[in-house]
Amino acid sequence: MFTGLVEATGRVISLQERGEQAQLVLAIPFAPELTLGESVAVNGCCLTVATIEEQNIVFDLLAQTLELTSLGALRENSLVNLERALLPTTRLGGHFVQGHVDDVGTILDLSPRGQDHRLEIALPDKVQRFCIDQGSIAIDGISLTIAELHEHSAVFWIIPHTIKHTHLLEKKIGDLVNLEADLLAKYAARFHARPLN
Repeated sequence: MFTGLVEATGRVISLQERGEQAQLVLAIPFAPELTLGESVAVNGCCLTVATIEEQNIVFDLLAQTLELTSLGALRENSLVNLERALLPTTRLGGHFVQGHVDDVGTILDLSPRGQDHRLEIALPDKVQRFCIDQGSIAIDGISLTIAELHEHSAVFWIIPHTIKHTHLLEKKIGDLVNLEADLLAKYAARFHARPLN
């Protein structure tokens, strides 16, 4: 479980295909603090530490991960958002984020507006149905509040801190991002669809 508050950014060292799977190697600032088997959210996708090589961490990507997320589009030197798993003693400053990506969206706008930035993301129907105005969604692992909800997109206002401390500074229109709808919204929809007897 994660909060959607990006802890740090890292850089892609390599992404190597291994048949239908792949191996992702990242330079991570908190690498010495990680242990084998630990969970790390990489652009909002929960991955397991497979190998530790000093400052570099190796993750194995399943075929399903490559199919459902934007991780397969990463290139050498790409900047990625990182967050370690939530501790029971940590304040929950964002929202409940599982690191289980629901689908991929596309950046439609990322433009400066005064000191802030306007971010608009195209939302597939399977994610949009769980969204509400002022609700939460994780975009590449960043817990964001929906400022405007449209039929096929959502608009977010990004403060300077978020631009400075995430990979958004290097993102551009047309880039793919991982989307995780709010966990509580998904449960509410499920219970509404299947009422208890």
